[in-house]
Amino acid sequence: MSERAHVLDPHGAPAGVALAGALAASNGRVDSILDLVGNTPLVRLRAIEAECPGVEIWAKCEFANPGGSVKDRAALRIVRDALARGDLRDGVRLIDSTSGNTGIAYSMVGAALGVPITLVMPENVSVPRKQITRAYGTELVFSDPMEGSDGAIVLARRLVDEQPGRYYYPNQYANDSNWLAHYHGTAPEIWAQTEGRVTHFVAGVGTSGTIMGTSRRLHELGDVRCVALQPDDAMHGLEGLKHIPSSLVPPIYDERAFDETMWMPTDEGWDMAERLEHAEGLFVGHSSGANVAGALRLGKQLAAQGRTGVVVTVLCDRGDRYFAPLRWEKHYVW
Repeated sequence: MSERAHVLDPHGAPAGVALAGALAASNGRVDSILDLVGNTPLVRLRAIEAECPGVEIWAKCEFANPGGSVKDRAALRIVRDALARGDLRDGVRLIDSTSGNTGIAYSMVGAALGVPITLVMPENVSVPRKQITRAYGTELVFSDPMEGSDGAIVLARRLVDEQPGRYYYPNQYANDSNWLAHYHGTAPEIWAQTEGRVTHFVAGVGTSGTIMGTSRRLHELGDVRCVALQPDDAMHGLEGLKHIPSSLVPPIYDERAFDETMWMPTDEGWDMAERLEHAEGLFVGHSSGANVAGALRLGKQLAAQGRTGVVVTVLCDRGDRYFAPLRWEKHYVW
């Protein structure tokens, strides 16, 4: 049976959740690059946690996914579930809006499964993100840079309305497969990797899939306090994160899923990203810096109260994705 014909229960665990065991059994061999999505390492941030004695700070290395970001999980689940339902058929293109990482993930998954991809993104997203998605053969459509991710959403909807037979629009912001990828993947991985000791989880809000799915499952697994992190201003510089009060609210966003909201200034997130490079050897993006800054805040609060804890957060992607320009040339020597 081909990958495109493979049928999954839309509400069941996606293939690859038990990847660690499968890799061990196969001596590290996999049948597809998509089998490498998930089961990312958890790294302890010892230099950062030195400011909050008695508290451990750990970060999920989502840049270790084959597409380079946490969005690989959601994109794979969304596409596989759509194939299982028959929403993606021959002659139909998947179209969605993205600020970058989901687009790269869609592009990788689409190339691996033979699904044509069209992406709508703000024209001012980083040059590497445009180049990487195009390298996979993806069609790009650009929206007004001044309208941000919301403008890309509006344009994607308009294109679908104009040509409904050409496109399948999964809408990552409203798609349950988005948060289910983390409910069945990210959360149980964190629980197993910390041996059930995790006490706090913090993650930024973009589409909100990571915080929604991970929080729901961690709450079921144990007494874990989950914190949703947002930029503190509408005109922020934390790419990939949403300031919910000034944005189109993702339909999958539900404040009942987590315990509190933390507001993060752009400078604090950027400063932490730079600090992670120098203190931990981790070259990650600014949303990752914001997540770690949030984890450190929680750690300091616990330490100030004389409490211990195990705080887990997410390193969403690598920092090289924010370089511009990125140029890859072929050179032939005869």
